[in-house]
Amino acid sequence: MAPSFSDIVEEARLSARALLDYGEHFFDPTVRLGVTGLSRAGKTVFITALVHGLIRGGRFPVFEPFASGRIARARLEPQPDDAVPRFDYENHVRTLIEDRRWPISTVDISELRLVIDYQRRNGADRTLTLDIVDYPGEWLLDLPLLNKTYQQWSAESLTLSREGPRKLLAAPWHAHLATLSAAAKADEQAALTEARLFTDYLRACRDERFAMSLLPPGRFLMPGNLAGSPALTFAPLEGPVDGTAPEGSLWAMMVRRYEAYKDAVVRPFFRDHFTRLDRQIVLVDALAAFNSGPEALRDLEAALAGILDCFRTGRSTLFSNLFRPRIDRILFAATKADHLHHASHDRLEAILRRIVASAAERAEYAGAGIDVVALAAVRATREAQVQRGRDKLPSILGTPAAGEQIGGETFDGSMEVATFPGDLPADPEELFKDDGAFRGLASTPPEKTDFRFLRFRPPQLECQDAGGPVLPHIRLDRALQFLIGDKLQ
Repeated sequence: MAPSFSDIVEEARLSARALLDYGEHFFDPTVRLGVTGLSRAGKTVFITALVHGLIRGGRFPVFEPFASGRIARARLEPQPDDAVPRFDYENHVRTLIEDRRWPISTVDISELRLVIDYQRRNGADRTLTLDIVDYPGEWLLDLPLLNKTYQQWSAESLTLSREGPRKLLAAPWHAHLATLSAAAKADEQAALTEARLFTDYLRACRDERFAMSLLPPGRFLMPGNLAGSPALTFAPLEGPVDGTAPEGSLWAMMVRRYEAYKDAVVRPFFRDHFTRLDRQIVLVDALAAFNSGPEALRDLEAALAGILDCFRTGRSTLFSNLFRPRIDRILFAATKADHLHHASHDRLEAILRRIVASAAERAEYAGAGIDVVALAAVRATREAQVQRGRDKLPSILGTPAAGEQIGGETFDGSMEVATFPGDLPADPEELFKDDGAFRGLASTPPEKTDFRFLRFRPPQLECQDAGGPVLPHIRLDRALQFLIGDKLQ
């Protein structure tokens, strides 16, 4: 399809912005690192632990510039973009260490600037500016809407809502939908009711029993200051029989508001933030999908494919830096690896690699570097062997969060327990079989599921000196080496 005039104008604006960024950073090398992931994947914890480890002097043996002593220091500097909130690093550190609570989830974009003073391999002193951009992964799922009409999006959303467990969750919305006619006169109350029921359906899909990931539009579950605005008051409709609807109809109202959503929400994010990223890490809570069942795992696979398709990937060159920036490295990280015994970490990585395989192949073909890692930005558990009969099970020790349940027991948030969450299969394909590959919460009582992963509180840490404790982690250094190690040579 030939690009429209508006597409050409948008590309010109993006090129002008890229040229401006290149000029500003010519004498001050800067990497813009995007950190994203779907809800509860651990974005806030990852950024907090990364920054704390570099500033505080964490244990990063695999991060070569740090381990070799070439990094002299890392320090925070004022947030560079006046219109973007600063990532609340200091409060998040206090929440993790002093309160032993996980920080609140990401609901909006934020940034943090970290400046790293280091010595190159040839002995020259240099400085690298790392601008960390934190944004909800649900926003990425909105980017494909830029190339879809309301009719296309509506048909796809309705088809998806009639499959698997979504069908039951969408029943109240479908019942109301059956009373509406696309050709009927525009009715604000009808639109409000349908948007509310559609949002309720999306919220129900995200419940831990179902753990669905493919839930656009992203702002419906995190509206912020747009709550109640017409741009967020639309929902899918059954299309008119002849494919058209008169002006002033309910269909025409929904089309207008869908386009307003793209103009007011999606395009500004794409233009002002997304296209300026150099490196990207996508955090994935695969354990939530294992908890729920095969449908959630397939839904996660579709969501991650959609996310990776959104990235402008390719080899970084002078021309691309000047006119068409590319993301040249993407790391997919399976979070909460501390919820598994280390013997299962390789299997967790293999499963995530299987989930992103087809989309990652396209990005690698374009010249981007892709890697997969199982990590825990803050390690909340320890490992142990638990005797069960004649068998010794590889287990984990930790303090479950208040309200967590297993085996009919509800935890109060203060007692440490040993749990065996289940063995991940050696062959990832075992989880993707169509004949009930494994049992999850979506179809089975908790005590009969094949996997059960609890939420644990952050660990109790002892202050080693006046600087405060170092946050324990699993493979955070490997993530740093892949994402910025080459920039510190």
